Amino acid sequence: MTAITLDRLDKTYPAGNKAVDALSLDIEDGEFMVLVGPSGCGKSTALRMVAGLEEITGGELRIGDRVMNRTPSRDRDVAMVFQSYALYPHLSVRQNIGFGLTLRKVPKAQIRRRVDEVAEILGLTEYLERKPRNLSGGQRQRVAMGRAIVREPQAFLMDEPLSNLDAKLRVSMRSSLSQLHDRLGVTTVYVTHDQVEAMTLGDRVCVMREGRLQQVDTPQRLFDNPVNLFVAGFIGSPAMNFVTAELVRDDGPHAVFAGFKLPIPAETMAARPDLDSYFGRNVILGVRPSDFEDSAQAGPEWARIRARADLTEELGSEINVIFSIDASPVDHKDAADLAQDATDGDGAALSPADNKALWTARVNARSRIQPGQQVELAVDNRSLHFFDTESGLAIGHAGH
Repeated sequence: MTAITLDRLDKTYPAGNKAVDALSLDIEDGEFMVLVGPSGCGKSTALRMVAGLEEITGGELRIGDRVMNRTPSRDRDVAMVFQSYALYPHLSVRQNIGFGLTLRKVPKAQIRRRVDEVAEILGLTEYLERKPRNLSGGQRQRVAMGRAIVREPQAFLMDEPLSNLDAKLRVSMRSSLSQLHDRLGVTTVYVTHDQVEAMTLGDRVCVMREGRLQQVDTPQRLFDNPVNLFVAGFIGSPAMNFVTAELVRDDGPHAVFAGFKLPIPAETMAARPDLDSYFGRNVILGVRPSDFEDSAQAGPEWARIRARADLTEELGSEINVIFSIDASPVDHKDAADLAQDATDGDGAALSPADNKALWTARVNARSRIQPGQQVELAVDNRSLHFFDTESGLAIGHAGH
């Protein structure tokens, strides 16, 4: 049994900056746990602390039933897969995969048998005598994984192993990783900044920000029930739309914003009784792009809003409709951090005139919406999200 327990782990560097702050996480035996968050959130540092590549400055790390704080990396029985393949160019695929076993002086016959087994699992059998320079990027990454698998460790630790691959190959490798985990059943801790990768791979996903755990849950529960504004905006692509809205009682409960008035269903009020105390006050309203539809394609029970399509992104099976609303972007640190992370390395985000908020609706491709059109959009108001304007915490979340 190889559970991994992080009990209030800290990592503070000599200059005083804290990369990981009181991180507590229970990773179950055989679980595929993904650590995700924006650049600099501490996820790779946390992984390196588990691997023994970073000194732990506070808290306790347990692998199985052993405390590992001061155990050297080589004695932790974990295998690390890095972003870079780090293959030996002068060695064949067979020699690269078996290199660690050779260092441990494992008998040659046993090395050959284990390398052959791993190569079959990874689809590398026909490449065993090739050198890394004669392999594609995806094949090289599989060799790097093979080198970890052949050791038969207690746990795999993976630090953005797919980030050097092109988009199509990443999709293929995600599928291969899932199948590999199902077959081997080894506890895996996987770091990525790509929330799509996190959602498709993880049994559970741990969202981090500024060294702290924000929420850990299954991918679907993170999507449906985010604990705060940051998790809500980080998980999901395209990102959740936010606006400051007033909750009013006018022929029933409504959220009023930017000239729109969305009814709040009775089942939402029943599921989130804390909302009752927010009437007459402002909240931050969140609407996922996937909870929109062209009104012609939606049922009559969905609420309607009218907007002008500023831009459309045709994706084949669906269309992203980008439109502005007559409200300023949400003024909250969580929202500002999300916007900054979204634009890092990509220049400025698209911004309409007059500091209006941009929203995205994902609709069926049959709608044929074109830029510049006035459109009527339907909103599944059963799926609205509500956040406190000061704390950013979700109103009525099970944890609050």
